[in-house]
Amino acid sequence: MLAALAPAPGKVYVDGTLGGAGHTRLLLAAGAQVYGIDQDPYALERARAAELPGLTLLEGNYRDMNELLSAAGVTRVDGVLLDIGVSSFQLDDATRGFSYHTDAPLDMRMSQGGESAADVVNTLGEADLAALIYEYGEERHSRRIARFIVHAREKAPIETTVQLAELIKRAYPGFSKGIHPARRTFQALRIYVNDELGALRDGLRAAEGLLAPGGRLAVISFHSLEDRIVKRFLLGSDLLTPLTKRPVVASEEEQQANPRARSAKLRVAERRGADRDSSGPGGPEVGE
Repeated sequence: MLAALAPAPGKVYVDGTLGGAGHTRLLLAAGAQVYGIDQDPYALERARAAELPGLTLLEGNYRDMNELLSAAGVTRVDGVLLDIGVSSFQLDDATRGFSYHTDAPLDMRMSQGGESAADVVNTLGEADLAALIYEYGEERHSRRIARFIVHAREKAPIETTVQLAELIKRAYPGFSKGIHPARRTFQALRIYVNDELGALRDGLRAAEGLLAPGGRLAVISFHSLEDRIVKRFLLGSDLLTPLTKRPVVASEEEQQANPRARSAKLRVAERRGADRDSSGPGGPEVGE
């Protein structure tokens, strides 16, 4: 990721998904100035407590980075990083309701505002719930799971992660062991509650307009829905030249150090200069 963005002293970057600030620390260590955006107040609180020189914190969703940066007096940057999805510290915080492994309120809101996952499973109609689980979770048993949810909530509201996970396990035909069958449904609810795919589309467009000529956009996605959106956007952009023919994946060493990196895919593009032919190369390929 660091090589893809080519940070250097005097350059300005946006970390649109600050999270635990791991990527931001690498950019700062290279001498760059970073504007870190996050909608999660806990992420901002952690970064603020770390007192990282060169980091300016901006509260909001990265889909609104143009407005957030403009308010800070910034109209052009040298690079934008988007690390899509839920962060490690959000998953590790059992109280947030992102994980089906530990019992917690069924929340999943990154911003701590708006409709929660519990609101969705207890109010959405069966057909709409099945469509949500299928579209955002790519779950082939979505109708059966939705039916079990609706029948269960008629007796009592579904309020915790374990309640929902156990319900899905009972609904899943033939499950005995292996990957927990709640994984795809939890993914679907999280994406829906946080409008993650809508934010990704808006964020890509915002980054495209914010980059200075020669600036780099690096996007790390974790499932096919995200990667498909990124790939199509970069290939269809009139302003960006993709630098990765195929997504860059984590090495075996990286995967051993961080098992969550197994599904990570990095795509990189460069903003074309005003005097560069739109069909010309944008620079050396990354990860080739």
